[in-house]
Amino acid sequence: MLDYKNIRNDFPILQREVNGKPLVYFDNAATSQTPQQVIDVIVDYYSNYNANIHRGVHRLSQEATDKYEEARLKVQAHFNAKFSHEIIFTSGTTHGINLIANGFSSILKKGDDIIVSALEHHSNIVPWQMLCERTGASLKVIPMNKEGELIMYDYDNLLSTNTKLIFVNHISNALGTINPIEYIIEKAHQVGAAVLIDGAQSCPHIKPDLQALDVDFYVTSAHKMCGPTGQGMLYGKEAWLKKLPPYQGGGEMIAEVTFKKTTYADLPHKFEAGTPNICGGVAFGAAIDYMNSIGFENIAKYENELLEYATQKLLEIEGLRIYGTSKHKTSVISFNLDGIHPYDVGTILDKMGIAVRTGHHCAQPIMDFYGIPGTIRASFAFYNTKDEIDTLVTGVKKAKMMLM
Repeated sequence: MLDYKNIRNDFPILQREVNGKPLVYFDNAATSQTPQQVIDVIVDYYSNYNANIHRGVHRLSQEATDKYEEARLKVQAHFNAKFSHEIIFTSGTTHGINLIANGFSSILKKGDDIIVSALEHHSNIVPWQMLCERTGASLKVIPMNKEGELIMYDYDNLLSTNTKLIFVNHISNALGTINPIEYIIEKAHQVGAAVLIDGAQSCPHIKPDLQALDVDFYVTSAHKMCGPTGQGMLYGKEAWLKKLPPYQGGGEMIAEVTFKKTTYADLPHKFEAGTPNICGGVAFGAAIDYMNSIGFENIAKYENELLEYATQKLLEIEGLRIYGTSKHKTSVISFNLDGIHPYDVGTILDKMGIAVRTGHHCAQPIMDFYGIPGTIRASFAFYNTKDEIDTLVTGVKKAKMMLM
């Protein structure tokens, strides 16, 4: 049983006011809030062992190195990667996607196909378009239906021996749809294609088992998981990571440098050029510890209760439409009020201390599919409450009355 009252005490920001009202934070799909336990780790790093890693023989460097690599082991264990060197620390999901896109520039050629889905964030569209421009490969799209689900029949028909790469988000950031990635991965491997899964929206809610999924690449961001911004991870199967060239050149990623030739370091350092976000890595490990202490089964169950409650209450408002009605979704509700621009609603809600996201949510093709400029997105986390949802409903009703 999740004790949300005590959990809320772990988050200092939830105690503040916005515009004279208690903060109601429903923008968790953009970034989650950070508990005191993780903040303390950040303060401890800069207060007691701030130093560059892997390169120093002095005590601070050794301590920082140990903490950083301990965090990598925590990430490995959490996601059930086979080897710790399959975990590459990045600045976030976008960095991880671009790293793989850059690597495949040397592999793809004209006549090859890559596949994305209609539900993707721009970060999982634009890098592949750029990859196609560089290589001559073709980009194909798995279409969606009005419920916000991918059409698997069309996915099957897109697959061929020319398919080399497939990129799909685990959960849609705009609609909350949970995609059937197990099916997508299995079918892709049958034609010899590799699969990258964007896990930015899934990892705050569920605990992916990367070996069970048999996925080739998986990316996520720490700031979606109660961790710091500017930190993330890329998982790649060892065989693939050894095959791909380095993404950046510099210190740390080398074995030996001469003016005639440079040889590269072993995994994971081959892909970690320069001084990393050391504190971010350590704090990422602390955030994983924190979320596991609550339990992902508890998190999923409670957030589903919030989703069902909010869906019921919002649909009682006349003229409110929810976009993304899949039976398999997480705690995200995108909605609009008939005849009212989402930005105007969001502005009024902010005056009431309610933080929601408005716009296309970096998923403009989804909005084009529905023929709308954007939505109001309320995204819930395990530290939110039904009372806060009631406040949101009241706020939406007030906005409707003021704007009609």
